[in-house]
Amino acid sequence: MFKRILSGLLVSALLTGTVVCITGCSNSNQQSGSEDNNSTNTSTEYAHADKIDDGTILQCFSWDFNTIKESMADIAASGYTALQTSPINACYEGENGGMQLYGDGKWYYHYQPTDFKIGNYQLGTRDEFKAMCDEAEKYGIKVIVDVIANHTTPTTSAISQDLIDAGGGSLDTLYHKNNAYDLTDYSNRLACTTYKMGGLPDINTERTSFQDYFIEFLNDCIACGADGFRYDTAKHIGLPDDPKEDDGFTNNFWQRVTTEVNNADNLFMYGEVLQGNNERIADYIEAIGHTTASTYGGKIRNAITNNTLSKGTVSDYWLGNAPLNMVTWVESHDNYINDGNWYNMTKEQVILGWAVITARKDGTPLFFDRPYNSSVENEWGMNRIGTEGDDMYKDKSVKAVNFFRTAMIGEEENIVNPNSDSTAVMIERGTKGAVIVNTKDELKTGFETNLADGTYVDRVDGKTEYTVKNGKLTSTADIPANSVVVLYNEGFKEYADAAEVGVAEDTVFDIEKGKSVDVTLTCANTDNAEYVLNDSKAVAYKNGDKITVSIPDGSDKATLVLTAQNSNGVKTYERVEFSPIEKYTIESGTKVYFEKPASWDDQIFAYVYNDEMYENETWPGIEMTKESDGKYSYSFTKDWETPYIIFNDGDFADSQQYPGSGENGLVVEKDKTYTIE
Repeated sequence: MFKRILSGLLVSALLTGTVVCITGCSNSNQQSGSEDNNSTNTSTEYAHADKIDDGTILQCFSWDFNTIKESMADIAASGYTALQTSPINACYEGENGGMQLYGDGKWYYHYQPTDFKIGNYQLGTRDEFKAMCDEAEKYGIKVIVDVIANHTTPTTSAISQDLIDAGGGSLDTLYHKNNAYDLTDYSNRLACTTYKMGGLPDINTERTSFQDYFIEFLNDCIACGADGFRYDTAKHIGLPDDPKEDDGFTNNFWQRVTTEVNNADNLFMYGEVLQGNNERIADYIEAIGHTTASTYGGKIRNAITNNTLSKGTVSDYWLGNAPLNMVTWVESHDNYINDGNWYNMTKEQVILGWAVITARKDGTPLFFDRPYNSSVENEWGMNRIGTEGDDMYKDKSVKAVNFFRTAMIGEEENIVNPNSDSTAVMIERGTKGAVIVNTKDELKTGFETNLADGTYVDRVDGKTEYTVKNGKLTSTADIPANSVVVLYNEGFKEYADAAEVGVAEDTVFDIEKGKSVDVTLTCANTDNAEYVLNDSKAVAYKNGDKITVSIPDGSDKATLVLTAQNSNGVKTYERVEFSPIEKYTIESGTKVYFEKPASWDDQIFAYVYNDEMYENETWPGIEMTKESDGKYSYSFTKDWETPYIIFNDGDFADSQQYPGSGENGLVVEKDKTYTIE
């Protein structure tokens, strides 16, 4: 069922291959290596892995270039090696450029290319992208760009003439001949690599002139500062020995884009290859370098939500005999949105899963940052494209395990269930460190470990001590339920707590025109928090201060920027936006009509709901009255505040609905006859 629901921070040069120094830190690169190190000295040198393979990636889902640039200190301070942008290509502009993730705008429009040139209305310009890359380089953060070569927007009238020319001069030559067919059999390799998938026209990626054009786009990204690429829908682009159309071209796309781009040997490239139905994942790893490990992500999600972290479940990557050159995740944006993981898994559970995959030796973990202020009751949260996502990406547990991963490079792993309890798992790295993830009840210590004898402090809470003696780990306290414990001494560096800024969780981001809302500001670990409302002057604030926000006349949003620095001068940044809404009342007795398509069943339903999550009936709603052949009516039996309506022909596997699945309902207008355009 559809549910609506630095300013001048100076950065020094890279000191070593793994440490970046920000103004205010010492010149020493020495990392603490004592067996019993409980030092409280702080530094703003951030240890990052030299290679993306050995580190972690932050997926900045729908953040614009300027937001990423301003958030770079936060990203570095949270221990990430790389960030991944959303697609930066020219794209389809829907809903007149609306900037909601879903509703008045769509996040997925940047996955609908109209040209392969840098810059789009959702993320920003080429100059802004380059400035973002320059900022990332100051912090030693690598930049991965999400790219799409497989398809274009289905709105073919929006495709640029340059792209059409690169594709042979017409839309017919730009696409595969088999593009006329919809992909249904994913195990058929010819269909999988040449048919139209999900209504998205399939580019003939074997055409040499298209390859040249696409490589020019990749090289421009590299010139701006990109360090790697994620290839969307990679398994729909043929491998060298895949069957192909008889058009005189060769299945050499992967060979060309992985060897003929500039700086090819130093790029991190991976393909989205969702497992199942003859996906040939080992061959894609060989062709591209790395792929996703989607099955493993599903296993981890199930393990966390069901409190069953058995060694067998956690350890098996489900890649068969393929090399372990993979990007792992707890959830991807597709899992979150399309698979409903937004309501199946809490943020806290995602963080538990992140600790598992990041503590491990193999794979390169990708952290999908959920929308700002989202929850299991609210998929889209603030519902804005361009702004920073949820603060979960810099949670203390996430940060601790990110730095743990860097410190453990080269150490073998050992996975055990402490006390033979599969509701918890311990991932040991040699004798240097361990991460313990506990999903259910309090876990008693006293279990066996390979850690070297000594005293360890939990690097998450910074205070709980654990002792290892003669192969036993003990503590005066039990390990809490739903928690992460990170233990290591050698390679650990103490960093000052990051400054925190934000707004209260109950903030309302939709403001009725002509009205205002009160917003409570929050901050921590700082004495210099400031806010800027709608580009006005900066104003200092303290935790708990309230301000009044309204939509400026002639504007489609109100913007609130929050900044602060911690004790070492490291900046934190957050931008939130407020959208205007129009409220209306529908009185009891109001009648609306719907003309169904001939392909729909004859039993038609109206599902009515509003932003307060009231509904006329559970899905599929209430059956409509047949007025004549193909025309149906629905009468409101009570007054409604700003209702929306979805028409459908029932709750079964092949049922149809308008608007489509996942789309917002229609605004209700008295006596209107709705038809599908």
